[in-house]
Order: sequence, then structure tokens, then C-alpha cells
Amino acid sequence: MSAGASRGHGIEPAPPRAADIGEQEAALGRAEAVARRALGLDVAPDAGALESEAFLLRLRRWWPDLWDGLRTPWAGSRARDRELLALVATLATRWAARPADLRALDRDRLYHPDWFQDPSMIGYVFYVDRFAGTLRGVEDHLDYLGELGVRYVHLMPILKPREGDNDGGYAVADYRAVNPRFGTVEDLEHLATSFRARGISTCIDLVLNHTAAEHPWAQAAAAGDPRYSAYYLTYPDRQLPDRYERTLPEVFPEWAPGNFTQLPDGRWVWTTFNTWQWDLNWANPRVFSEMIDIVLEHANPGVDVFRLDAVAFMWKRMGTNCQNQPEVHDLLRALRACARIAAPAVIFKAEAIVGPADLAPYLGEGRHAGRECDLAYHNSLMVQYWSSLATRDTRLMTRVMDAFPRKPSTTAWASYIRCHDDIGWAITEEDAEAVGWSGPGHRAFLSEYYAGSFPGSFAVGEVFQFNPASGDSRINGTFASLAGLERGLADGDADEVDRALARMQLGNALILAWDGIPLLYMGDEIGLLNDHSYLDDPRIALDNRWIHRPRMRWDAAERRHDPATVEGRLFEGLTRLIAIRRDLRQLHAATPLEVIDVGDPCLFAFVRSHPDGALMAVFNLTDRTTTLDGAALELGGLETAIDVLDEGQRVGPGGTIPMPPYTARWLVRA
Repeated sequence: MSAGASRGHGIEPAPPRAADIGEQEAALGRAEAVARRALGLDVAPDAGALESEAFLLRLRRWWPDLWDGLRTPWAGSRARDRELLALVATLATRWAARPADLRALDRDRLYHPDWFQDPSMIGYVFYVDRFAGTLRGVEDHLDYLGELGVRYVHLMPILKPREGDNDGGYAVADYRAVNPRFGTVEDLEHLATSFRARGISTCIDLVLNHTAAEHPWAQAAAAGDPRYSAYYLTYPDRQLPDRYERTLPEVFPEWAPGNFTQLPDGRWVWTTFNTWQWDLNWANPRVFSEMIDIVLEHANPGVDVFRLDAVAFMWKRMGTNCQNQPEVHDLLRALRACARIAAPAVIFKAEAIVGPADLAPYLGEGRHAGRECDLAYHNSLMVQYWSSLATRDTRLMTRVMDAFPRKPSTTAWASYIRCHDDIGWAITEEDAEAVGWSGPGHRAFLSEYYAGSFPGSFAVGEVFQFNPASGDSRINGTFASLAGLERGLADGDADEVDRALARMQLGNALILAWDGIPLLYMGDEIGLLNDHSYLDDPRIALDNRWIHRPRMRWDAAERRHDPATVEGRLFEGLTRLIAIRRDLRQLHAATPLEVIDVGDPCLFAFVRSHPDGALMAVFNLTDRTTTLDGAALELGGLETAIDVLDEGQRVGPGGTIPMPPYTARWLVRA
């Protein structure tokens, strides 16, 4: 990618001229001819001609997005026109091979484009081997997922990784094969079919920024093959890498300092995350075409959600941190257009763990509004939940969430309390200082608190990736251990166990009422604790993120119906919340969300406005008893309300509403 490109971060290209529009329409004509040949429509239309014509209609509908998305990233390619027509041929060929039941799903979702925004959507995330051993083994637990109310399952990295250390599966050695420890591509298809029969969507990871050094493309590049060398960012010497390094951060300063790795022949290859993870060159049209073919290869057996890993890093520009560049958004728009043309049931989820100002664009802003990813992780909600619990103060949370950029109404956040990864304290100096705190000081406090070393902390966790230059670090631990359950059980302190369970119920109520799909990490529903057994496996022993990736304890899950057990209390509380959420149209992801300040630093609140009447959600994130002034109901447009989480208790504008420690209230019109 040219270091001399003039287009900077946040700069929109000039609007298309009449000549550009004419070129676009002429290219569409050529593309339609290619598609007709690929579908056999230029020979003798058959019984499938009607569906093939529908493909052409979608090609016309989404062509402007495909064209506009690729015109800047591919501007420097001499083979642009040829590659574009080859891409259209791939889309048509993959569509022709798409099974009838998935074409029916395509049609259904074209008529119901908000299917993933429905309040009944509940996500569940797990590593296949840690949940059930194999893909076939997962099918033994479909009733469990149904009982929990799951309608979306994210199978953590299942594509074939490199041997040895592989970043938890994110160093992919073969995009077209499943990790043999989990099963086969056929096993994945069988599982996706079983999920679909139960109304469950299948999500897998697609790593866009890099491949493993062992990937065939990388092996060919290392051998000097010019075709595949162009798939990566390689340099003959350190001249350009040294210039780039001046503004590049280090993702893993302890493990992989620097951003470039030298090859045996003396060349240097870009390696943002690790020496064995080679960054792809997305300025090369063939990389895009390969990736969309891989998407469709997995979509045709039934995968319908793709988590696009490390999207923020896909484009490099000299003098920047090489994250969130405008071309990333162009490429995502084009990827989405390809899916809409050849597999309309498919949606994309952006794994962009970036600041709020940079996050919303992954759902589409400006000319890309609503035209990039359908889902994006809401990292800030997780961070502010843990921050407020530790400080017993919601002022920072209210400020940050109130200022959070709004998303397009056709998209959804993926909200969560924890995930497979570490918790990075994405809190700016400006936000911290606004409530009288120091940014670096507050981030350091949170790591100390959740490592359990701060006096009075209820948490048990471990520090991750301490950076001595900045003083920043991240934290690892399961939901239950960070919320105090591990310490309460170890101390035999029944009161602390009660408080830990209340914190977990509070967190679940928060993400279930927020704007999008709530994601539950495997085992949190039964309170799995930190697992130190990863230390016995030399492949992962140096990565303490595995402390919060425990194996599912099916013996513990058997206790989920016993209300006298921790597992029973957590499971019953969570499934009750899910059942209540399912019937609240206010919690559809298209419903606007507005954070409100109720004037009490113990409380965090927001309103979901809906024609059925508003829902006002209020959370006490502290261990102190407080009250909500009944007059605050007016902020939610409510007069007399009922709390649907408390047996429909009626509350009015006069007097106060009690808010015991770690209490959530979902208030709707009486």
C-alpha cells in the first residue's frame, strides 16, 4: 500500500461525477453478462431461472455498494476491471451451488431484515473443545442451549490453525478446513443444520488481517513466489518498516515487540500481532476475492454470521497507527455487498476493539451509513460495568455511555460482560478527568482491583500484558471470579456469595436491556471460576487469558435446577431475565436508547423509547442502598410504571423507588 497516498483518516472521497457514474453502469453491464454466463442463462434457462434472475436483481441492487467500496482500495491495481469481473463470476458460481433450504432462508431474511435485532436473540459463545470436545459433541447439548434460550452460537476459532502457539486459534493455516481436533467441514455443516432446525444461527471467526506463517499463501511467499508475496506486506530492507514503526503501537509488547519480522532471505514482513501472523495486503484485489470466496464456501453449508477478526488493522498508512483507516470501511462495505448478492442470509460482526469515536463507523457512517457490518462489539459497556462496580460510582459510566456515538437503526451492538479475551481499560484521560480522576491512575487502580491486590477487593483475577512504558495493563478472569464468587466460596462467606450472585444478575440485566444482541460466555450461566489447568499445557501456559476459558463442567450444569445451589440460582435468574426480555418489544435493537442522569452516583439509567411506551432501565452498581426519586419517571416519559423484574410492582411519580445494592429495574408503563 502506497505510503504516499494522500487520502487521510476520516476524509471522504469526492462525490462521483457523471463520468464515474457512466463507468459504474458500464461495468455493471459487463458484470451482468459474466453472471449470466456463470448461471447458464445465456444458453437455455431452466427451472431455476427465476431464482437466477433474482440473483441478477440483487447484483443490480448492491452494485453501487460493491463499486463504491472497491474504487479507492483497488485504485492502484492495473488488473482492477479483470479482478472485478472474476469476483462477480465467483459470486454467481457460489450462488448456483447454494442449497435450496438456505435459499429459502435468504428469502425469509430479505423479507425480515431485522431478524437479528429481535428481543428473542440471545448469543452464546464457546470454544468447541472446552464445551463439548468436538463439533459432533456439541449436538449432544442442543437441549441445554434451547433451555437457556440461545438463538445464536459463536463457535470460537474452528478453522485449521498452525501447530503449537496459535493465538487461541487466530493464526489460521487453512481457511477452508476445520481444526481436525474438532472434526471436519462436514461436521460443521451437520451442526449448522441442526442449529438451524432449532432457530439458532451459527457464527464462526474469519481472521481478515493476517494468516499464519504456515498458511500455503505465506509458504509460497516465503519461497519467493511473486504472486503470493503480493498477498502480504513485504519489504526488502528496514527502510520503510522503520518509518512505519515511528507511529505504530505494540499489541503484545511482552510477547511480540515490534511490528515486522525478518524472513530467511532477508526480507521483512509485516506482523502486527506475532512473528507467525503475517498481515495481508488488502490493496491486492486477489486478497479480497479469496476472502469472499472463503466466506461463501462456509456460508453455503450453513454458517450465517461471520465475526470479522482484527478488522481495524486491515489497511496501512504511513504516519498513522495503521488502524481504522478509511479504506477499511470501503472494504467492509464491499464485503457486505458481496454477501447480500450471493448469500443474503449472512451478516457480519466487526471485532473492532477501538475507542467509541472509531467504533460506530464499523456499522456504517457517512456514505457508508448502515452499509458495513451488521453487528459490532460494545466494548465500552463491559469496561464501564466493571469500573462502576470497583469505584461504587456511576458518574464515569453515565458520561461515557451518554456520549457514545449512535448506531444506524438497522444494526445492533453485541453487548457482553466478558468475552474470551482480556479486559482492556479503554478509559480516556479526558473522561476520567471530567469526574475528577486521573486516566492512568484509574486504569492502574482497575487492574490492581480486579487482580485482587487492592485492599477490600472482592475480585480474583490476573494482570495481563503490563506495559512498563505506559504503565497500562489488562485483566483476565471469569465473570464469576471477577464478581467475587471465587473469593466468597473460598472464604465460606455466604453473604459475599450472595453479593457476587447479585453482581452477576445485575450484569446480565444490563446487557439484556442494552441495545443489541446480548452475548453470554460459556459457563457464566452456572458460575464457572478461574481455571489454572492451562498451566499444565505448554502450548498455552504463557497466555493467562486461558484462566477464563475453562472447560464446561457438565457435572455442575446438572445442578442448574436446584435452587439451593449457586448453579441453580444463577441459571434460574438468567433464564427468567431472558424470558422477560423476549416479550418486550422495547428491547428490539432498532429501538433508540438514551442514557439519562438521575442525579445519583450509585445509579446508571437509560430509556428505550418505543410506540408501545418507553422502557426505563435503572441499575444500582454499588453495595449501598439508595432510592430513585419517583419524579425521575418523567425522564422516561412514564407516569405510573411497573417493574417487570419485580413481579410487576407498581411505582408512581410520588415518593421514591427503593434501589437495594446491585438491583436492576426495568420500568414500563403500567
